[in-house]
Amino acid sequence: MGKLHDQMKMDLELKNLSPRTRSCYLTWMKSFALHFHRSPDELGDQEIREYLHYLIQEKKASQSGISQAYSALKFFYETTLKRDWNGFRIPRVQMCRKLPVVLSQLEIQAILSAPGNLKHRALLMTIYSAGLRVSEVVHLKVSDIDSQRMTIRVQQGKGQKDRYTLLSQRTLEVLREYWKEYRPQDWLFPGKPETEPLSVSSVQRVFGKVLLQVGIKKPASVHTLRHSFATHLLEAGTDLYHIQRLLGHTTPKTTVVYLHLSRKDLGSVKSPLDLWEGTGKPTS
Repeated sequence: MGKLHDQMKMDLELKNLSPRTRSCYLTWMKSFALHFHRSPDELGDQEIREYLHYLIQEKKASQSGISQAYSALKFFYETTLKRDWNGFRIPRVQMCRKLPVVLSQLEIQAILSAPGNLKHRALLMTIYSAGLRVSEVVHLKVSDIDSQRMTIRVQQGKGQKDRYTLLSQRTLEVLREYWKEYRPQDWLFPGKPETEPLSVSSVQRVFGKVLLQVGIKKPASVHTLRHSFATHLLEAGTDLYHIQRLLGHTTPKTTVVYLHLSRKDLGSVKSPLDLWEGTGKPTS
């Protein structure tokens, strides 16, 4: 793409989009140009439609990948080339909404009790008890832990936003033990070298080993700890507004999904099968 690549890169930086988003958008635009072997400024609506259709029907790209490609194309043509983007001519693929996996409190207890390594236990406890994303926990600094206010400061989380979340008393006790043994200086959970934060893949490997150790068969990931945090708060009576703030969601729409995961209101509802009397037969 040459000059267009540099121009789009500058536009992405001016919008202050995250480095990951910038890299993702530029990669999709390169793929788009290579698909037609032409510069994107020579292409229009018809080629965009054909490319998105190719991703869906032939490449069998994931829904998230198709959505990223759509957003990258829209940004390029709207912002970099300053062309009109007609959503009716170029419809966005409708995403299937799947409910995330949630672990029970007993399963969480088993996961947090399993690691023999103090750093790993402190790491997983911090993620669950504060509802953190994996990218957020690896970028925590020692100075982000405020034991006076019992808060954790999350700096530049998703969407380049700062927020405060909960510091559990039990997590604080484990973090103090961890600090006495490991003495982290800057990053709370340093990697190798210690001047760098722990990598996301390292956290994922730790969690995967713990799942095997405790025998949990659910298709859980590190992010499942965050989903479980929100669901357990809701079941304990915390309102959605406060959960939204703790998670750092921009809109309540994202947080509402936890209503579908919570058994708070379902606990008093019985299946009609269980309403049958002792005879085991339905009542007339």
